[in-house]
Amino acid sequence: QVQLVESGGGLVQAGGSLRLSCAASGSGFSMNAMGWYRQAPGKQRELVARITNYGNTNVADSVKGRFTISRDNAKDTVYLQMNSLKPEDTAVYYCKADYRRLSTSTISSSWGQGTQVTVSS
Repeated sequence: QVQLVESGGGLVQAGGSLRLSCAASGSGFSMNAMGWYRQAPGKQRELVARITNYGNTNVADSVKGRFTISRDNAKDTVYLQMNSLKPEDTAVYYCKADYRRLSTSTISSSWGQGTQVTVSS
């Protein structure tokens, strides 16, 4: 099982920036795609950005041009740089990792515990 630990959330004023980090730990796995999702109160969880182990990305239209996803494959860590934050970006942000278990070659996923991002107007 892969464990994910997120950090970097907090309270920021509109127009400000935050950087989220998510580090994976465990053994016996090969990491595939990693990504960030968010869930605002009363809304469904939605994809923010996702990056494959080859560096291919897809980013939600609502954050395109403001958020950048990147990863360090050597550290199994994914980052989300969030600039020009808006109040509507307020949500709990979750990290997700897709990985292959080396012992069985099966694909599994893990979620982080979530980190709160609050943008004040």
